[in-house]
Amino acid sequence: MTALKNIRIIDLTRVLAGPFATMTFADLGAEVVKVEPFEGDEARNFGPLKDGISGYFENVNRGKKSIVINLKDPIGKEILLNLIKTSDILIENFRPGVMKKLGLDYDSLHQKFPKLIYAACSGFGQTGPYSEKGAYDMIIQGMGGIVSITGEPDRPPVRVGVSIGDIAAALYSCIGILVALLTRNQTGKGQLVDISMMDCQIALLENAIARYDMTGIIPSPLGARHPSITPFQALQTKNGWIMIAAGNNNLWKKLCQVLNLEILINDDRFKDNNLRTLNHQELDAILAKRFKTESTEIWLKRLSEANIPAGPIQNIKEVMEDPQVKARKMITEILHPIAGPLRIASSPLNLSETPPHIESPAPALGQHTNLILKQLINADDQEISKWRDNSIIF
Repeated sequence: MTALKNIRIIDLTRVLAGPFATMTFADLGAEVVKVEPFEGDEARNFGPLKDGISGYFENVNRGKKSIVINLKDPIGKEILLNLIKTSDILIENFRPGVMKKLGLDYDSLHQKFPKLIYAACSGFGQTGPYSEKGAYDMIIQGMGGIVSITGEPDRPPVRVGVSIGDIAAALYSCIGILVALLTRNQTGKGQLVDISMMDCQIALLENAIARYDMTGIIPSPLGARHPSITPFQALQTKNGWIMIAAGNNNLWKKLCQVLNLEILINDDRFKDNNLRTLNHQELDAILAKRFKTESTEIWLKRLSEANIPAGPIQNIKEVMEDPQVKARKMITEILHPIAGPLRIASSPLNLSETPPHIESPAPALGQHTNLILKQLINADDQEISKWRDNSIIF
């Protein structure tokens, strides 16, 4: 049994934020009907490619059904409305105003389908002076403050290594939609879920806002160390890098013992966390010199024996081969009919009674057009052929 077995989603999203959200719902058992234009989701052409199949697209569109509809045609729009009538959720990530021009915005659809949950995921949300601006992850990372605190001091700006602007919006979209589903069970009414990528970046700033508000100092890049906890950072060893997290005085004392630097325990510069953070440059120099004397493997063994949180800095190949990742089955191999075996990240949602399941690879463009039209709106072969001949569907 899957958690969302009886939920149907009309997916009008493309590229990453929206598709990541609907992929999450597909993993949980929802029927996701991906409605695409004739040219398809542009992510179908993003690299890497294997036998013409996009790894980018496959990674976020598994388990969905694809139907191609020309929404600019009145009949195409009517087909979509009939599909919406049978569905629980509509999610789109167009620039605000696009759906209104099509007569498919929340206000229009809410009148026809009061139980429908309408989720709009956009760069800046449905309101505010930037609402009609277009946005991509890079823009949002820059405007939302994440880039300003990422990287090393006095170096050019660096984006977060994954599309955190898109992915944060996707996950908040999932939360909002699930809350709306729960509310609908109580009230019988759907609602608008308005998710802004920019809003989500602000929400992810963690303690940066508090640090600025309380000190008046604008946070800036600190490299691989924590701004408020020390030592909580990356350190170079004889043959690589590790991360350590000595987040309290007890762990600090243990670390000093592992390093044979007990003299630091009562050093006035490092007696508590605030002092260690204030004097981090002096401490960094001491730790850097010591950690370079042994290999990553030796340090990790010693730190583990002392119960000090630490771990290696792994590349993607090492992550995929990590025994913990394998034990948790976080890499799944799917068989694509054209590209063959493909390895993708599994769902991290471990549910004891309703576990997620990857149903199928991402669909080919329009792969399920006939099936969807027959099953959901009872269209017959003659109607489908006529719509296809008139370039209404593909």
